[in-house]
Amino acid sequence: MNPPPFTHFGRYRLLEELGRGAMGIVYLAEDESLQRQVAVKAMLLPADSADRAEHEGRFRQEAKAAGGLSHPNVITIYDLGREGDWLYIAMEVLRGTELRTLMSAGLLPPPLALDIAAQVAEGLAAAHARGVVHRDIKPSNIMVLDGRHAKIMDFGVARVQASEVRTRSGVMLGSPKYMSPEQVAGHAVDPRSDIFSLGSMLYEMVTGQPAFGGAELANLLYDILHTTATPATRLNPALPPLLDLVLARAMQKNPAARYQDAREMARDLEACRTGVVPPAPVQPLATTGGVGEATILSATVRSDAPAVSQASWLPAREFDSREAIQGLLEATEAGQPPGGAWLQALVWPLVYVAALAGAVAIALA
Repeated sequence: MNPPPFTHFGRYRLLEELGRGAMGIVYLAEDESLQRQVAVKAMLLPADSADRAEHEGRFRQEAKAAGGLSHPNVITIYDLGREGDWLYIAMEVLRGTELRTLMSAGLLPPPLALDIAAQVAEGLAAAHARGVVHRDIKPSNIMVLDGRHAKIMDFGVARVQASEVRTRSGVMLGSPKYMSPEQVAGHAVDPRSDIFSLGSMLYEMVTGQPAFGGAELANLLYDILHTTATPATRLNPALPPLLDLVLARAMQKNPAARYQDAREMARDLEACRTGVVPPAPVQPLATTGGVGEATILSATVRSDAPAVSQASWLPAREFDSREAIQGLLEATEAGQPPGGAWLQALVWPLVYVAALAGAVAIALA
């Protein structure tokens, strides 16, 4: 992508490029009206009219999703505008280190990892209270300031209550490694999907291993849908045993068995960090047939919560295999191989598997 042919986006004078991705460029800029530095995320609209409307709607949705939030653990959005064929968002400058970078240096000390995860949970609780589901919680979307203050970034695939872009049922959005089962299956998501993603991310923070593995995409997706992660304390005995309960509850396949509120998860993480046991006892949950039987079970699942059957995590009836798999390949976490023969070889087998599963789902409906 070529840089814009001008020096200003509105009142923001471009100073230097901070980074870029497939969809845009981020600049350090100066707000000439308020004389402060800001970060400006800019995107060139495509020439095709259909793609143009989709991209503009999603870009505006990102600004709307984060712009309506005011929380110390969420990035602050200042402005949204357009300059020629370029859209831009002005936001606070975050001078810190991506969580992904911290994790690549080795295991985080448990108290720090738990503190960062609790802060992310608090930020998510604030977003969920405003009707915003992030849908792409992962280490590269968390900035850590001053070595400990976490901020959630990049609401590019967030879903808001009044969205300009309606995400079709059956299309997966997000990063495969941290997706919830309902995202993998192409079903509608709610705040509990973010809780699952946070649990997966925290698991990797404290163990150094993904909660759901497999070098191949097909294995990863299968594990998210069907397998239970090894208790974290088996991989890192320095962790408090209570954390196994918190992680298992956050990563339940059945959303009704997860934390129903991210703030409740934040409180339990703080209890893990300080060594205080939460007052609510952990009791077995009757097995009502979620994908993968629960091994560690929640104490606060409502008795009237809807059961999730084994068939629920078959692909949604509207599941578009080609589009979903292509989206997954494009969204693969930075640092992993972006393509190659092994990924290409997986695409069509996955298409046929997804199509077959979709047919079974329709037959069972």
